This record gives sequence, C-alpha cells and structure tokens, in this order.
Amino acid sequence: MGRVVLVTGVASNFASQFALRVAGLKGVDKVVGIDTILPTGHLEGVKFVRADIRTPVVGKVIAVEEVDTVVHLDVGPPTGRRAGAAKELNVIGTMQLLAACQRAAGVKKLVLGSSTAVYGTSPRDPAMFTESLLARDGVRTGFPKDIVEVESYVRGFARRRPEVIITTLRGAQLLHPDLDTPLRNYFDNPVLPTALGYDPRLQFLHVDDAMNVLTESVIHDRPGTFNVAGDGVVMLSQAARRLGKPVIPLPSFGFAAGARRVLKAMGSDLSPDLHRLLMYGRVVDTTALRDIFGYDLKWTSEQAFEEYRRTSRPGILSSIGGRS
Repeated sequence: MGRVVLVTGVASNFASQFALRVAGLKGVDKVVGIDTILPTGHLEGVKFVRADIRTPVVGKVIAVEEVDTVVHLDVGPPTGRRAGAAKELNVIGTMQLLAACQRAAGVKKLVLGSSTAVYGTSPRDPAMFTESLLARDGVRTGFPKDIVEVESYVRGFARRRPEVIITTLRGAQLLHPDLDTPLRNYFDNPVLPTALGYDPRLQFLHVDDAMNVLTESVIHDRPGTFNVAGDGVVMLSQAARRLGKPVIPLPSFGFAAGARRVLKAMGSDLSPDLHRLLMYGRVVDTTALRDIFGYDLKWTSEQAFEEYRRTSRPGILSSIGGRS
C-alpha cells in the first residue's frame, strides 16, 4: 500500500499546490488536506476536510483516514488569513496535532515546515547560522518565539515516539507575487522604509526548491533538521534598486514604529518582527541540505528575487526609466 499523507494549512496557495503535487506522485494512495477555511482553487485528487487543528478533531481525521505521513505547513507569521489567530495556530495547533500523532500508531513520518526565524535576528548573529547554532536574540516575541516553541514540541514528540521519522525544514522566506509572505508584502509597497545606517543581507527560497525538498521528505526518509535557503544573499539596498522602489531612511531608534506609520499611510502595514530582519538580516548555511539530505538547490537567493522582480508590478523608478 502507498502512503496516506495529511497536509495541514491546505487553504494557503503554497500548501494547496504542494498537496496537488503529492497527490500525483507514485507511491501515494491518498492526500488529505485540512484547514479551517475553504481553499480558493480546486484540489482535484485531494480530500479536503474542513477542521481546526487546534481541536481534537484532527485526531479523528488521522485515525479515520489512516494517515501515516503528516506534513505540517500550518505554521507561519501573522499575514492575511492568519493575522488574528497566528499564535494559536502555531502553538496550540501544533500541540494538538502532535498529541493526535502520538496517539496514532499508524503515523510513521512527520515533516515540519519550520522557518529560519528560529535563529532570531540580532546584531550579535554569526555570519551564517548552521543547524546546531542557537538564536542570539530576537526570539522573545512574535513568530520567532512561536517557531522556537513549535520545534521544542516536535523534539518532545520525537522523544516519546522515537520510531517516527521526523524531518524539520527551516526555510527562508518564499518570495512570489501569489504567496502572502511578510517580505513580499513589504516589497509590494511603492516606497520602502529602511533603517538609517543598516543594509541587511537577505536570503530567499524559490517555490520550486521548497516544493522539491518537501516532496523528497515525503517520498524518502530524510530524518534531521535542515536549513533551506537559496545560496548567496541580496542586500536590501540592491533589492530596492532592482525593484525601482525609492526608500525612506528612518532613524534606527524606533524604526519599527516609524516604518509602520509610513506603511499605514500607503494603506499597508509592517509585519510584526519584520523590522528586525530589515535591520540586521539573517543568513543560513545549507551544507547539510546538500551533503546529508541530498538535495542541491536549483535557485540562488538572487535568482529567486529576480524572478519575483520580473513577475511583480514595476516600481516608481522602473516605470519612469530608472535603474532596475
């Protein structure tokens, strides 16, 4: 018999596309997608269950559908539909899901879609984070705090169910016009507030690489924790110039509040905790992904950014013939 895969957070564009992809794979008998809201597109070949992972219902879904592989993608920062309930979905949802997996003897594999935000963002950060390093600062509130807690719950689950294969994928932010992510929302603004005296290094993850790594984790056994980010970096100043977006340098002291006021004046907002990334940046090492997991990333951070630039709306400078 083939695998029965449960995908959480399937109403998001990325998770729904991943579920569709897995449903077409050889060796997969059934894919079950779970979320509290209906997906916007069709999920042909995927069984959708409207349920909340924060409730015991998720345990019934796992038992009834005889799930053996769980892909937890309903973890992320407060953007879009998640804005009001991100904390509960991240923490309470993960706790309830893991409790259900612990009771289900048939669950043999868990894949967690984590984030490089687990390393925090601090002026004391190393040049590159490897998987063994801990956060220096910037994980006391918001989504970074959530993802640290989520990973700790998964490690606790691993101790209670050592026979379950667990893959934790710490992904950099996806950057695509159709994906609701904090950096995409920031770059979509006509003017970009920046911190005076700071030019952070940023990494991006291309959708194709994210899909490939998740798929590999489902089809094959790849236990461990792995950073997933495009090689190289893009400086924030480079990103703004290539997008044709003018910047508004703001004092670093009180940058979060100042940037939020500027963006609100344009009908937008600054995602919580993003101000730290826009000051200090974050870079991770992906050697383990290549040497241990066995995947060579196809897209660099610069290539992922360039594809986003080509497919997004032009900035003010670009539209009047400025440098891009």
